[in-house]
Amino acid sequence: MEKYSRGVELPVGFGLALEEYQAMDYFFSLPKKEQQHMVDHAETLQSKLEMQAYVNSFVESKFH
Repeated sequence: MEKYSRGVELPVGFGLALEEYQAMDYFFSLPKKEQQHMVDHAETLQSKLEMQAYVNSFVESKFH
């Protein structure tokens, strides 16, 4: 896991997917409890494709 400057520890794949979808600012704009819920879910994912699909799912709902 990487610890970002805002104190939240992100699984590396989750952080990379957030960056890929330009969703890092959106993620950090969420309440800490929601951030933790998303991190907890991300930790259960087994592949890069699952992680990308997960991040894409909330990016799509937020921006479209």
